Amino acid sequence: MKVLLSEEEIPKKWYNILPDLPESLPPPLDKDGNPVKKEDLEVVFAKELIRQEMSDERWIRIPEEVREVYRLWRPTPLFRAVRLERYLKTPARIYYKFESISPAGSHKPNTAVAQAYYNMKEGIERLTTETGAGQWGSALAFGCSMFNLDATIYMVKVSYMQKPFRRILMELWGAEVYPSPSEKTEFGRKILEKDPENPGSLGIAISEAIEDAVTHENTKYTLGSVLNHVLLHQTIIGLEARRQFEEIDDYPDLIVGCIGGGSSFSGLFWPFYYDRVHRNVNVEFLAVEPTACPSVTKGVYTYDHGDTARMTPLLKMHTLGHDFIPPPIHAGGLRYHGMAPTLCLLVKKGIVNARAYNQVEVFDAASIFAKTEGHIPAPEPAHAIKAVIDEAIKCRENGEEKSILFLLCGHGHFDMKAYQDYLEGKLLPYEYPSEEVERSIRRLKELYPWIEF
Repeated sequence: MKVLLSEEEIPKKWYNILPDLPESLPPPLDKDGNPVKKEDLEVVFAKELIRQEMSDERWIRIPEEVREVYRLWRPTPLFRAVRLERYLKTPARIYYKFESISPAGSHKPNTAVAQAYYNMKEGIERLTTETGAGQWGSALAFGCSMFNLDATIYMVKVSYMQKPFRRILMELWGAEVYPSPSEKTEFGRKILEKDPENPGSLGIAISEAIEDAVTHENTKYTLGSVLNHVLLHQTIIGLEARRQFEEIDDYPDLIVGCIGGGSSFSGLFWPFYYDRVHRNVNVEFLAVEPTACPSVTKGVYTYDHGDTARMTPLLKMHTLGHDFIPPPIHAGGLRYHGMAPTLCLLVKKGIVNARAYNQVEVFDAASIFAKTEGHIPAPEPAHAIKAVIDEAIKCRENGEEKSILFLLCGHGHFDMKAYQDYLEGKLLPYEYPSEEVERSIRRLKELYPWIEF
């Protein structure tokens, strides 16, 4: 039913995918199209995190101080979803890695603890960040509390209103939390002046958090997804899962995960990608996103900013445009206009496949999972569950015995309003129109004529 590892088996190194990519990752650029220098990034990030961001080391040692905090919840269980298999009458073997048992209830502390540690070692006193559904914000608040750092968190306003218990969780760990756009930053005030009812977006919240960091001493910015160093911290998930599959003499044929910025899915599949490259293992990867924010399935692969105010460097990624304002779907962690550059490159190369679902069918899948497996999933991993159910049904129809692994990256205990809306039939199957994508990309072309599309 479940596979457990001992604390001694917590991995001692993270896996860095950069040396194993099919081609070099396009570098971050400034607004003139020049590669960004390390010293430019040091205004925003801790030096060790910048080093990891650009490192060509395949394996990066996990500090013992970080592993000590990891022991509060790691290793996490690998479950076999036997009740879901029976319900679907499928010959497929369905497994899920269960990250919901962390103090913050998701996978996010895997990098939050590491980032807080490295900033503490460099003498930083306060960290800023953005958060959508609140999982990253609560993880950073927890991480900062472990190393006695202050935390200021800009929470997308629609999620701030939808999920007050996430805010309370952050505040219990000592963080300041502001609805974004806010009156606390110059950029937030400009947004509110034009549109007082603006629901916010991750792009806006990122801009506010960066502005706060660069205008205050002993303060740095942290990011919960997208960047290479964030994703490599998450590989502790896949490294544990790979060891757990050895225990039961099985191996996944298909690995599925939800994507908003790409950290949870990358943390699961990167170590198996290593096997594919170095051990010639045949394994498929499937990323799932919402139709309301289809960054990969409808976005353009090009250079764009990670935030609305254009304070971040330009990254080569799939994007809906940095000024994109997503519909107020409940999967707040998946409401981001861009995506991790490493993931986008692998999609471009056909190594990772992508699929999008609307939130009504996603909550249908979450309901099936809750009734069979008992655990209430967050709306974000429910996207992966929908894809897993579809793939398991295909196995039933084809008589195929396939091993499927997905990541249950967070519980839905703070998402009861979302489930209430679902049960009352109030959810809307939002789809982001293609013409809006085209409009956003036209604006990007006007800003940077030198960018290739």
